[in-house]
Amino acid sequence: MVTIPKTQKAVVFETNGGPLIYKDIAVPEPKPNEILINVKYSGVCHTDLHAWKGDWPLATKLPLVGGHEGAGVVVKVGSNVTGWELGDYAGIKWLNGSCLSCEFCQTTNEPNCAQADLSGYTHDGSFQQYATADAVQAARIPKGTDLAQIAPILCAGVTVYKALKTANAKPGQWVAVSGAGGGLGSLAIQYAKAMGLRVVAIDGGDEKGEFVKSLGAEAYVDFTKSKDIVADVVAATNGGAHAAINVSVSEKAIAQSVDYVRAVGTVVLVGLPAGAKVVAPVFDAVVKSISIKGSYVGNRADTAEAIDFFTRGLIKCPIKIVTLSELPEVYELMEQGKIVGRYVLDNSK
Repeated sequence: MVTIPKTQKAVVFETNGGPLIYKDIAVPEPKPNEILINVKYSGVCHTDLHAWKGDWPLATKLPLVGGHEGAGVVVKVGSNVTGWELGDYAGIKWLNGSCLSCEFCQTTNEPNCAQADLSGYTHDGSFQQYATADAVQAARIPKGTDLAQIAPILCAGVTVYKALKTANAKPGQWVAVSGAGGGLGSLAIQYAKAMGLRVVAIDGGDEKGEFVKSLGAEAYVDFTKSKDIVADVVAATNGGAHAAINVSVSEKAIAQSVDYVRAVGTVVLVGLPAGAKVVAPVFDAVVKSISIKGSYVGNRADTAEAIDFFTRGLIKCPIKIVTLSELPEVYELMEQGKIVGRYVLDNSK
């Protein structure tokens, strides 16, 4: 029998943009369809910053415990739950639960469900020691997995893996990753390589350049030095990237990606700069026959596949582990664009 405490440590905010308070709160009780997970580690994503600030057109619950990259151990199962045992490793993803009966849930597009319940947004997330997740949507993590290393795979990894599937590029083709040195970008490079794609990485500075090449990027375009990013990407890829994965939060970078994909190429939108628009000249889009697609996290199969690439040793997530109580400092670094790779919180401290 697992002993579950009555209270736990969490980081909570009561107003959007208000103080991030590290304090004791009650341990939640799982509903009949949920599991309770003792969250050992939680990744920190740009979305968490938006949820705290409240600058997206979708309202958060308040007060809120953020976080949606939680990896831990099942300590309690709801009365209707089958297929989970105490002690199983489980992951909390952005999609905490969905209705499972609408047209989107029925056609593998459960992230697009109108009733979707979102971890760290509409459902208290992984910046606490114990969190609940819908048993159907919770990620299954193989026993023996390093929970700190896998935490970012649950959102960042799944998201870029699904984006690469959405790009429909074939092995040997070029994919441009814009924002390649960040949490999503560093994983996108590795998933692309594991899928047989060639990567041109776009980011700023020498440190990011060394970093992305160490992960397998064949070419690097430095926006702090390049006089013409579009021309440089076209030159590096011998005619333009077959696909572009936009994980940066730069509106200008998204517009450039429409220009540097080659004819019949695909631009995939992933990063969500607040209030941004995609600008695509209609004449070029038609004559080049390009596709512009949004890609939003992934479904249960995408999650299982993304985790499988990780457990086979093909994906290394460059992480820095800090304590749960240090979350406000991580947000500060994130706002300044100073993060290389991904921060992971140790929820025990």
